[in-house]
Amino acid sequence: MPASLPRPRRILYAGTLDPGSTSAYRYAALERLGQQMGAFDPKLYEGRSRQVQRLRFRYPVGPLVARVNHVLVEAVGSFRPDVVWFDKPTVFTAETMRVIHEVGAQIVFYVQDAPFGPRDDGCWRQFYKVYRMADLHCLVRKADVARYRAWGLPWIETMFSFDPKMHFPPEPGFGDAERDRGVSYIGFPYEQRPAFLLRLARDYQLPVVVNGNRWLRVLTPEEQRLVVLGDYLADAKYRQGIWRSKINLSFVTESNEDDIAHKAVEIAACGGFLLAVRTPGHQALFEEDREAVLFSSVEECANKARFYLERLELREAIAARGRERAVRSGYDNDTQLARVLNRLDGKQD
Repeated sequence: MPASLPRPRRILYAGTLDPGSTSAYRYAALERLGQQMGAFDPKLYEGRSRQVQRLRFRYPVGPLVARVNHVLVEAVGSFRPDVVWFDKPTVFTAETMRVIHEVGAQIVFYVQDAPFGPRDDGCWRQFYKVYRMADLHCLVRKADVARYRAWGLPWIETMFSFDPKMHFPPEPGFGDAERDRGVSYIGFPYEQRPAFLLRLARDYQLPVVVNGNRWLRVLTPEEQRLVVLGDYLADAKYRQGIWRSKINLSFVTESNEDDIAHKAVEIAACGGFLLAVRTPGHQALFEEDREAVLFSSVEECANKARFYLERLELREAIAARGRERAVRSGYDNDTQLARVLNRLDGKQD
């Protein structure tokens, strides 16, 4: 629990609250911090037609978003929040923001994706109309810090953080007898990851295990035989996948201008051995070769994976120190969200 607890508030949380989502984890963390929470999940009011959903994703304007805005305004009127917390607000209008301010509530924007990065997701049209109306922006990438500082907008630098109730180490005595996954990647086939993992398996003969959505779409049948493919993992199954892996790989999404990976923080928090791409962000989070091992090329990754696969004691020592660093340095949701709430009161770290 963070040392400086924020004062209690009434917070209306507008974000997806699917089980296992990072948004749901943040909602639970705010409850643990003593906030009186109200939930508003936009998807409950957006309709279920896939065609309409696809159209709204690209064009979140007009009649496509009218109902969700109307219901949120009603919720604000009935709940009377001190803060409306928006998690990736892509469907809410300037008129809705004005109503929130008129009732005396503050507006927080928490956006883990990159609306101003080079990747054109197409869902940010409405966001571009309202982002200047927030009372505080929670930023997780250095590129956005530079932008918001230049624009003179209120911001706090936070990070991709782990959930202490979900991401924790196994019981003492858990060892390689229980680790049936060699070189493991759990995640989406973004950017260079399929080619990178195939090279590890084909060119370097490493035992690569992959879990996540869409891998069957991007790998040919021949390529699928080079790795062990598994289903999408969430919550306890995700944590157990990390525990059962001798080596856990982590990349960053360059098209999102990411400098650290969410999974890198979660892997460390779970007490997993982390082998992550070398970035300034990862180098700042973990002491290299002591709390995590880093790589800059597929060759370096392969050599380090082969080295550590055969060195159980080194792996476990590095993993334990990585876990200790994540906890000690406050990489958890509770610590990071307490900082956000305290900043609303003008408190600096």
